[in-house]
Amino acid sequence: MLKFHQIVLRKFLALFLALFLIIGAIVYYWIYEFYVDSNKEALLQNIELISFEINKNQNLDALAKKIKNKLHLRLTIIDADGNILAESHKDKSKMDNHRYREEIMQSDTEEFGYKIRHSKTLNKDLLYVAKKYVYANTTLYIRLSREIKGIQDEIFNLGIKIFLVLVLFFIAIFTITYKINTQIQYETGKIVAFLKSLTKKKKSTYINSTYSQEFALITNLLTKVSQIIVKKEKQKSKYTQRLQESNKQKDDIISAISHEFKNPIAVVNGYSQTLLDDEDINPNIRKKFLTKIHKNGEKLSELIDTLRLSMKLDSEGQSLNTYATNLYSLVNESVSNLQINYPNREVIIEGDKNIDIDIDKTLFGIVITNLVENAFKYSEDEVHIRLSKTKLEVIDTGIGISKDDLINITEKFYRVHKNSWNNSLGLGLFLVNKIVNLHNLKLEISSVINEGSNFKIIF
Repeated sequence: MLKFHQIVLRKFLALFLALFLIIGAIVYYWIYEFYVDSNKEALLQNIELISFEINKNQNLDALAKKIKNKLHLRLTIIDADGNILAESHKDKSKMDNHRYREEIMQSDTEEFGYKIRHSKTLNKDLLYVAKKYVYANTTLYIRLSREIKGIQDEIFNLGIKIFLVLVLFFIAIFTITYKINTQIQYETGKIVAFLKSLTKKKKSTYINSTYSQEFALITNLLTKVSQIIVKKEKQKSKYTQRLQESNKQKDDIISAISHEFKNPIAVVNGYSQTLLDDEDINPNIRKKFLTKIHKNGEKLSELIDTLRLSMKLDSEGQSLNTYATNLYSLVNESVSNLQINYPNREVIIEGDKNIDIDIDKTLFGIVITNLVENAFKYSEDEVHIRLSKTKLEVIDTGIGISKDDLINITEKFYRVHKNSWNNSLGLGLFLVNKIVNLHNLKLEISSVINEGSNFKIIF
């Protein structure tokens, strides 16, 4: 295992190299792009001036030589078929057709064309810029090029300067850190010795430090550790009991999740195996089996969506998409969807039908669905939904909820175990409460055993 100063040295070396490489890469590409862009602009300006000269001067070869001597640029004038009409640095008769050079083709469709490539004529890397002009129904391409040079030297020189600055900075920081590390090692040694003494239960152990406020605070707290350990021993049994309860709750959650998934998976496996084993099965039975498989597949999908939504809400990662929504229409739609699975249950919707509220329609639909389905499971009579400008109420006349359960009923995975439908995941009211809070609304629950429950969402 490395010592502290060795770890620091390695970290600083790694940081130094990373900074040097990152800064070097940024500087290189910035200078390179700046250099190329500035040269493109300069060549375009020169091309514009040359275009005026072409109007006045019919001797293109002479113009090309003039540009070479005065501007030290390579000028090539090309006709619409790619033939070289004038060239400043080479015998134009020995040059290839330029119709399909990249900068020429690009200038046909854009304001100008450019390309950086190696010139066999000059044996140098050149920046080519070409622009298309039309003179008296004759199309000409004016192309100027300039050597790309000097940038590597500039970057290298700048890199050396950055390297030297970083080296000096590194040496200064490392020297300061090493001195601090020496003192920290001394103080840490005292703390380690104190902790070893605690393992031997030496209650009279005392430690202090005057090096810094942090070490003074740490040593002051450590002197009280022996007293805290004694108290912790007394609390150990209680903690163990809570841990066992927590583990039991976790086992119950896993059991609930596995139970919820096990039934539809068993149905899918059973019916699909029957279909595979009997290829001549009656078509009506086949359709019935496939329907069962499809419904249980949808149920599995809903369970997974519910778990994912609970995780998003629990981690505050769920966003809202709110807009004005008619509350009565949303309630009616949610109830209608639920009654497909509960055809014999009646829901009575009362109150104002013209209430519009800014909500996330999808999430609030989950709230209404969970509250109504919760009422279906707890009761056998009709369920009442009352709407007003200040609240939404879902009322049932079922078995009710005890005071102890009311305290925890909106907790994640909490289930009322004494109810016959306790194979639920225990996420319904958790989702309701989280979504309501996400809308800055308030959920109030009141219930009386054997009389029923009232769930209110206060606007």
